Formats: sequence, structure tokens, C-alpha cells
Amino acid sequence: MILYLINYFELGGTSLSIISYLTMRFGLALMTSLFFILFFGPFLIRQISKFQLEGQPIRLDGPETHLIAKKGTPTMGGVIILLSILISILLWGNYSSQILWPCIFIMISFGSIGFLDDYKKISSNTSDGLRGKYKILLEIGCTLFFIFLISNLNIENLQMLSLPFFKNHFIALGIFFIPFILIVIVGSANAVNLTDGLDGLAIVPVMIVALSFAIICYLTGNIIFAEYLYLDYIPGAGELTILCAALIGSALGFLWYNAPPAMVFMGDTGSLSLGATIAAIAIMIKHELVLAVIGGLFVVEALSVIIQVGYFKTTGKRFFKMAPLHHHFEKKGWPESQIVIRFWIITIILAIIGLASLKIR
Repeated sequence: MILYLINYFELGGTSLSIISYLTMRFGLALMTSLFFILFFGPFLIRQISKFQLEGQPIRLDGPETHLIAKKGTPTMGGVIILLSILISILLWGNYSSQILWPCIFIMISFGSIGFLDDYKKISSNTSDGLRGKYKILLEIGCTLFFIFLISNLNIENLQMLSLPFFKNHFIALGIFFIPFILIVIVGSANAVNLTDGLDGLAIVPVMIVALSFAIICYLTGNIIFAEYLYLDYIPGAGELTILCAALIGSALGFLWYNAPPAMVFMGDTGSLSLGATIAAIAIMIKHELVLAVIGGLFVVEALSVIIQVGYFKTTGKRFFKMAPLHHHFEKKGWPESQIVIRFWIITIILAIIGLASLKIR
């Protein structure tokens, strides 16, 4: 809106033109989403709590400590995150950007699916939300529409898979383009959802991934840096840094209330939308495999569930004490804070490796 007003009133030649700079809007978008949550968070959490008399339903087969420590904590905090991001984008985003709106669509649509899932859990007072097959079908439907949207954009090499650590190396996906995008977005959304099991465990890695991709988006959207680093130059990709900034600020603000002991959980409303959004950003700038590196924690958490289910069906025994992986370490007696901080450290290391792949080509 601010950028639109500057152009509408022809203020580009005044001192206000500094606001139109991408780096300036990045900082303003981050601070807007951050302070929105810090100021309005307590009020919104109270409203959510009134709606949820008994809070987040706790898994009966989960760690015993959760039945006491986390009982009664309200969920659906993802609503606060989405509101802060949308307000920030509406203020500082470039409305003419074609590359931005498909990502916004994915964020809202997956957030809506998560909201339905959270509402089902609360209304039935059980940890079981929407049936898995219905949730996946909804996610696939939203992703297919996202594919339709981006297919109409003039993005070069959209159906090519770029390889990290190699310059100018691509794999033509061909007919596998659609299933590949489905796996990336649906997989990322549910991987973040599975990771969101301890206070602060998912939100900080999401913030680290968003910061990493803010850097990558800026570089791929700048023809000079893109050519220097042998990146696939994508015009307009820099605008996605504003979305990343809003996401970082909202995650940082939400952590204020989600740090242990959590005052609110983001629920599927937040985890599904955030996971799908970072996947959509990675797809738009053709860095899906780099997402698998930087977001390696989410990949491992999802794989632990797949391994657990497959091993149990094959042998009748459990491979881990409990899945996802963070619950395995809880069962081994690790304190929650120790698990969370160590997983944060792992994500930081993976982010450094992922960003290093931009230079090592």
C-alpha cells in the first residue's frame, strides 16, 4: 500500500522514495509483523483462549509430561502469525508483483486447512482433527491451483530442477514437474507440522529457513549477484524477500509467547501455512533442493515418522521409542529445553551449509 501511494502521488523524487528501496521495505516489513504480534499478541491470545475452554487436546499416547505441562494451553496461534504477515505484506509489498501472490495464496489456503483441522480438534476435544486423507486431498487441490498460477507466469526454467553446488546444471522434470511440486509443498507443510511438538521447536527453524531464503531471493533477483554466483536469475524474485521478512518478524514475535512454557501453540493453522509458504518460495526461485538442506531438520522429523510406521508394519516393533524424532529423545529422558536448543543449533549449521552451496559452484 505504501509503495502504491508513493507511485500514485508521484513522490518518487522526494525523500520518501527511500521507502521504495527493497532493503528498506525488508526492514519495515520485518518490524511491522514483529511489533504487531508483540502489541496485539496478548489480546489475540485472550480471544483464542475464550474460544478454547480446554485448550489444545493432548495426545494420550504422547510423553507423560505433556499431559500436565501442556494441558490447557490454547492453540490456533497460527492465526496471529498469518494476520501479522498479511498486514505487513499489505503495507510494504509490491502489489504488481506476479511472483508474490501465488505464495500468498499457498499461505492462506494451507492456513485455512490447518484452521479446519484445529477447529475439529477443539470442537471434538480430541487430538484427532480432519481425517488424514481429506486433509491431504485439500492440500493437493490447493497445490494444483498454485501450479496453475505459476505455470502462467513467465519464469524461465520453471520445470527444471537446479542442483546445489553445481553451476548451470539442471534436470528437466518434464511430466514429473507436477508430482515434484506436490511432494515439495505438501511434504514441507506436513514436515513442519510434525516438528511442531515442543515449545519453540518449529518456529525458530522456520525463522532460520526464512532468513536464509531472504538472502537467496535477494541474490537471485539481482542480475549482478546472480551472474557472479552462477545462479538462475529470476526477475522480480527480490520481492519475495518482503514475504520472508514478514515471516521472520512474525516468527520472532510469536516466539515471545511460544517460548517455554508456551502461552499459545501455533497449531496446524501456523505449521501447515508456514511449511507450505517456505516451500512455495523455494519453488519460485528454483532452490527446492537447497530447502531440503537448510530445512533438513523438518526432513529428518518427517522421515522418522515414515521409518517408524514402516518398521512397525513390517516387524511389529518400534524403531524409535516414539515418533516424531523429538519425542524419541524425550522418552530417553532429555529435557525439553535441551532438545529444542540442540535442534536449533542443527538448523543453524544446515543453514550455513545451504548458503555455502551458493558460492561453492
